Amino acid sequence: MQLPTTAPLIGAVVLALAACGEMATLPISAGTGPQPTLPPPQRTLIPTVNIATAKGWLPGATPLAASGMRVAAFAGGLDHPRWLYVLPNGDVLVAETNAPPKPDDAKGIKGWVMGLVTKRAGAGVPSANRISLLRDTDGDGVADLRSVLLEGLNSPFGMALVGNDLYVANSDAVLRFPYRSGDTHITAPGTKVVELPAGPINHHWTKNLIAAPDGIKLFVTVGSNSNVGERGMEAETERAAIWEVDTRSGAHRIFATGLRNANGLAWEPHSGVLWTVANERDELGSDLVPDYLTSVRDGAFYGWPYSYYGQHIDERVTPQRPDLVATAIAPDYALGPHTASLGLASSVGTTLPATFANGMFVGQHGSWNRRPRSGYKVIFVPFEGGKPAGVPIDVLTGFLSEEGKAFGRPVGVVLDKQGALLVADDVGNMIWRVTSQHWVRSH
Repeated sequence: MQLPTTAPLIGAVVLALAACGEMATLPISAGTGPQPTLPPPQRTLIPTVNIATAKGWLPGATPLAASGMRVAAFAGGLDHPRWLYVLPNGDVLVAETNAPPKPDDAKGIKGWVMGLVTKRAGAGVPSANRISLLRDTDGDGVADLRSVLLEGLNSPFGMALVGNDLYVANSDAVLRFPYRSGDTHITAPGTKVVELPAGPINHHWTKNLIAAPDGIKLFVTVGSNSNVGERGMEAETERAAIWEVDTRSGAHRIFATGLRNANGLAWEPHSGVLWTVANERDELGSDLVPDYLTSVRDGAFYGWPYSYYGQHIDERVTPQRPDLVATAIAPDYALGPHTASLGLASSVGTTLPATFANGMFVGQHGSWNRRPRSGYKVIFVPFEGGKPAGVPIDVLTGFLSEEGKAFGRPVGVVLDKQGALLVADDVGNMIWRVTSQHWVRSH
């Protein structure tokens, strides 16, 4: 689309209009928990756009840790760090990555405006396309060795080690690389295990993966190619789903469907059940629809695009599929509307205070389609009996300035070998390390 030379002015006007008008009528807490409040949809001519402009951290500044904990930089100066993985020897892998080229996703007025939003949010930079390795050699909680483990990738995201095989989810395929404990650089070419849906749109490009405990299967997230199927369901073939992939043959099947954009994956260690966090649909108002944390059932359908939070029908989708809606199950736990909950990690094994002994940490990247903003923090959801129990607890906040600009945005979360919480911050280009107030360096 050829835009006039007045495009910056037009963009400013559109964004200004989108920031006005529609606002939330309910607190975030109403859209949180096992039974969230779901008010009637509020549709507007121009979607609500209320992104926090990327600012970055001032020297020496940090987020705010919850009482009884402290936060410090584990590593800085990274290039859009999105996802984390801890190897058995304690080395930390970080995917320095961003969206691949998606030429057809930017077409039209809406695509153009979303491009402006992405740039303002600090996500308009080219992808570094690498996985870096960080090592804390002296146990002081700060990485003092950094190397490029893998480079020349294609918007990498999820990582998992099975034996001596390191699996990486690019935006278009799962690759396997040989790895030996202590490696700091891998030169061997990757072997393609399975292709993943991609193409010139590839709307939700982040592909995450987790290995089954026996290492025979991988579970891979594949987000939708649109908000609510507006490009037609042919563009959504095998998308909005979690795949089960055989590590030996690359054969795959669809494990669960109707998940608009599942990202974080974690095993609940007591029950052995797979859990995920998913981003729900936009443009139904600031109070809809809550993102969520849910167990993932084999063969289950979670509604997208035809319904949300169980069988609440989205009337924008045509043609409707009442047969599918009748089978849609509601997620286990709402995480607030538009929080962009991405990171997920079980807390079992943490050395944080006892309050955090059993549950899940969630990295909330932050909203663009809500007024006032939501997310932009790391929370903890307590569990009992293998299920969420109680209200979420703020773990790391302070990512927004008083003016509403983003110092950083949390994404991936993981426990390191000492049981501290690591948080990838893709706007601040940092990895934060959260410990108990009384943490003592390891030796």
